[in-house]
Amino acid sequence: MDPDPLTLPVAAAEPARQPVPVLAAVVPIAGGVVLWLITGSVFALCFAALGPLMIVAALLDGVRTRRRTRRRAAQDEATGWSRAEQELRSRHRRERGELRRVHPDAAANLQEPPLRDLQPVDETTPIVIGSGSRRSGLRVTGEESDRTRAFRERAARLTDAPLVVPMGRGACLRGPAPVVEATARALVVQLCLRHSPSQLAIGGAGIEALGLSGFPHAGRAHRGAWRLAVTFGEDDAADASAQLRLCAKDGEVPEGVTTVVDIADPAHARLRTTSGIEEITVECVSRPQAVSIAETSVVREGESARLPDAVALGELDLATDPGSTGLAASIGRTENGDLLLDLVEDGPHAIVTGMTGSGKSELLVTWIASIARAHSPETVSFVLADFKGGTAFDPLRDLPHVAAVVTDLDEEGARRGVESLTAELRRREAVLADVGARNIAEADGRLGRLVIVVDEFAALLQEHPDLAVVFTDIAARGRALGMHLILGTQRAAGVIRDALAANCPLRVSLRVTEAADSRLVIGSDDAASLPGGAGSRGLAFVRRPQDSDAVATRIALTGAGDLRAAGTRWAGAAAPSSPWLPPLPRRLPLEDLSHPHDDQRTLILGLCDEPEQQRQIPFTLRAGVDRGIAVVGGGGSGRSAVLWLLAAQCDDAVLIPSEPEAAWDVIADLDEGSGGSPRLVLCDDIDRLVSEFPAEHGLLVLERLEKLIRSATARESTVVVTAARVTGQLARVIDALPVRMLLRTTTKLEHLAAGGDSDGYLRDRPAGRARVGDREVQIAWTDRSPDIVVSAPAVWEPQAHVVGVVAHGVRRVVEGLRTAHPDREVIPVGDESAAVETARRIIVGDAESWQRQWALWQRIRAEGEMLVLAECPTELRTLAACRELPPYAETHRGRVWSIVDGHAPRRLVVPQLDPASRRTDSVSRRTDSVSRRTDSVSRRVEPAP
Repeated sequence: MDPDPLTLPVAAAEPARQPVPVLAAVVPIAGGVVLWLITGSVFALCFAALGPLMIVAALLDGVRTRRRTRRRAAQDEATGWSRAEQELRSRHRRERGELRRVHPDAAANLQEPPLRDLQPVDETTPIVIGSGSRRSGLRVTGEESDRTRAFRERAARLTDAPLVVPMGRGACLRGPAPVVEATARALVVQLCLRHSPSQLAIGGAGIEALGLSGFPHAGRAHRGAWRLAVTFGEDDAADASAQLRLCAKDGEVPEGVTTVVDIADPAHARLRTTSGIEEITVECVSRPQAVSIAETSVVREGESARLPDAVALGELDLATDPGSTGLAASIGRTENGDLLLDLVEDGPHAIVTGMTGSGKSELLVTWIASIARAHSPETVSFVLADFKGGTAFDPLRDLPHVAAVVTDLDEEGARRGVESLTAELRRREAVLADVGARNIAEADGRLGRLVIVVDEFAALLQEHPDLAVVFTDIAARGRALGMHLILGTQRAAGVIRDALAANCPLRVSLRVTEAADSRLVIGSDDAASLPGGAGSRGLAFVRRPQDSDAVATRIALTGAGDLRAAGTRWAGAAAPSSPWLPPLPRRLPLEDLSHPHDDQRTLILGLCDEPEQQRQIPFTLRAGVDRGIAVVGGGGSGRSAVLWLLAAQCDDAVLIPSEPEAAWDVIADLDEGSGGSPRLVLCDDIDRLVSEFPAEHGLLVLERLEKLIRSATARESTVVVTAARVTGQLARVIDALPVRMLLRTTTKLEHLAAGGDSDGYLRDRPAGRARVGDREVQIAWTDRSPDIVVSAPAVWEPQAHVVGVVAHGVRRVVEGLRTAHPDREVIPVGDESAAVETARRIIVGDAESWQRQWALWQRIRAEGEMLVLAECPTELRTLAACRELPPYAETHRGRVWSIVDGHAPRRLVVPQLDPASRRTDSVSRRTDSVSRRTDSVSRRVEPAP
């Protein structure tokens, strides 16, 4: 309906009379009289006569103008009405066309195939019963008149418009048999063209008589389809949802039918409904026309329209041929019978496509179950990979043919399983070489066939894109080796590469959304033309290498009973072996690993998994031969356990302590070589250890470790360090080690920063599970923890008669040194009263005090001992002129540096300057005092004997 109303022309108005120009006439008269009075000439009065002449002329001109205006208005009104009539016809024609597009009859459906929706057919579904007059939606505006009222009445009625009634319980057609039958054909043709066989089914005794049996809607009704029966006279239609009853004139209308059409001839029919009676024109179709339309409909609906609504796997024939070496199995039913697929003869590999909800997983389950019930586990075994949630293949796990199931829920297991298939290829090649066979058919039963089924192949490649090479390799060499692929994916375009698709000639496509995907898989648009909804679930097009066109198939459904029957049939058969070894254990005691070599220098770290080689071998380290290993992992990942494991196997291992002072001493000895060259040097949490040093000391520690690592081979030493993170200068030390062992990290970013690849990151990696290169290693476990002996720092004893002490807080240091060395005179700088040469003194001062006593300090530097507290590293450089970095010393722990005769500073300890020691002594004294008071009280209260 047009949104703008039709505006009618306005009736022509009567033109107004022109007024008499009295003023214009009076002026010449007045002028003439004035001239006559002035001049006295009679001729002046002639000028006055012009006034009446002008009045006459004006009246004549007004009459002529009114006549012309009246003719023009009448002409405009006629043109407006003519335009309105044309607009009325145009809008009615457009409205009639829109109605026929919305509610097409048989002729309109043939002229332009209708767009079908997924709404089921029911009692409210409209049906075009004929053509007639109906109220138009056209709006007309204009002034009220007899002509406009008549025009509005004609505009409000739309003639030859489709008349629509709801399907209800059907319709009753009464009249002469030839006309009634032709009308019934037109109604059935209309419904069949508008609705698919999955929505509408036709039946009844009249189908064959009217020539309608060729429609794909006739015959067995699909599940959920609306059933329409075409009957004559008193025929029964009790099992139908609605009926189209054909009766003679004045025949009895069936109960429940509220639409009755009495037909005299096609142009004169009467429609009677609960709303009233209308005169209509009915549409008629002859029998030859109906037969021809049915043939065209079959082509349009395709073979899928003639398929059964559902098939169970148990209804299909069991494909068994004792002499066959293939894998024949029935997976569904076509219009000509059961569909038999042989993965060996028709393959050796297959591609299965279908959008979500099309039944792809059910197809894969049915195909596997059908092969399993026809062939023994010795003949065929399955590896099932589910990458759409992990539950698609759950019903098949109990089949004796299933060797392994991998899912996307176990990311590590999925990658490991697919990589192991490469090793299975090599194993089968070796078996065929041993027996001198060219393919599995000549192997005398030494090898069974292995079928690898993947649900959502695209998801697998998205998570592990590098595994595409493994499937391409299997597709290229699988035929001779007895390895077959069934790859399921929602779409093949952009997922399955040309090299892989070229070796997969067996194609199955369920419903897809893009015609290009359908053409890529089966060579036609048929799979994209399948209707949506539950009716198309399980409808597939199968194309084998020998097929010129894809074959429409209803895929069978597999129930629990079918799987039990398959399992019971082969209950006594041996289960197939898995094509890969079991996963690495989460806990691996060291005692469970056998030493791979007699060489005592070889230390066991754990068990290395090599799925592509189908083996698990010990991961070892040769102490004194290999340069070393860097172990990186987060908290609780087991990095310290690696060092304990190595220390337990190597008696002369050197474990760098976690205390900074002791670690400094050990690293310094290793750098200088004073302690020899140990076979194994272990350093735990190097990043934490370095962070506890001041910046300069930390850098020197890293430089010494890097030097030790780079010279490890020459020294016949092996260095193993652990760290939680690899950052800054520490990266140089880690990079110097040839092997990097990555344990669990907190985030993927830390894993990548440590040098790992994105595929090797597992958020839930168990403790002790490491990634070394592209290999998974389970670290062995031992309960033996290494004994770490940390020697206590040496206590300072004066080395000269006079000792100059540099400290902050002179009074506190003086009191501490007097307690430590009562045999010495301990005084602040500036209080000395005797010569330096003869006194046994300890002189204490801060930097400013010593600068004021510079001569005394210079004499102590030359002849005595300089003692600098650890809290004064700057004074060590300025007063003692020490340019090299002193040994690391903890502050506020009584640590001092001693310098005698210009030698390098030595780190010593004065316990009396340690605040912690003083607090301990104070607590001890208070405890002794309390004990003495308690004993005194006890003696006082003890009764006399």
